Amino acid sequence: MLIIWSYTLISVIIVSLISLVGVFTFSINQKKLEQALIYLVSLSAGTLLGDAFIHLIPEAYENGNDGLLIGLYILAGIMFFFIVEKFFHWRHCHQVPSAHHPHPFSYIVLAGDTVHNFIDGLIIASSYLVSIPVGIATTIAVILHEIPQEIGDFGSLIYGGFSRAKALLFNFITGLTAVAGAIVVLSISNLNITDINNFLIPFAAGGFIYIASSDLIPELHKNTEPKKSLGQIILFMVGIGLMMSLLLLE
Repeated sequence: MLIIWSYTLISVIIVSLISLVGVFTFSINQKKLEQALIYLVSLSAGTLLGDAFIHLIPEAYENGNDGLLIGLYILAGIMFFFIVEKFFHWRHCHQVPSAHHPHPFSYIVLAGDTVHNFIDGLIIASSYLVSIPVGIATTIAVILHEIPQEIGDFGSLIYGGFSRAKALLFNFITGLTAVAGAIVVLSISNLNITDINNFLIPFAAGGFIYIASSDLIPELHKNTEPKKSLGQIILFMVGIGLMMSLLLLE
């Protein structure tokens, strides 16, 4: 159990540190940043869907769970993220804030990010409880999704009137809730409550499917230039291939 705690805490700390990535964007030309972000979004979509369909859902079935329950838990994950977005008026934005794309709801962004990062911690810890390879795969998927999201969140806070230092501090604090989420799951697992994984693994898969399909992929469709579209498709496939390659660890 000690090795699971170690892997999990290292993973969620890395995920939390991703919240500081926004500070590096100010040394990058905005146009170049926008071009790079769309490819990161494509890679993120591939890894999230790859993790859901290659690791999490098969793992849920391998645990001997009832097929109907697994389907309902996946739908629960999709519904949960849908409701969270509606409740907070929050979405994982992957565009750089500008006069044409303002992000005025800074505190709503922070509230949504807090919930999202806490859930990331729950999911990563649950994945490591299944196996180390599944935990690594899920951590990579979360990290690749966090980079464009945190850049967008940091820009939102700056646009909303936060100083750079304050934006970094608040973004980092919300990032630390991933650690809290992980500790909750690992602590509960010590109480031998086995049903938590039977629910959280397919629930996480549903959340990943929702984020990739309703948020990331629509962003990719906003640019139909053939050369960029080809690059997006390639990186989408690279993300799936990365999740496939992690099967070699099992």
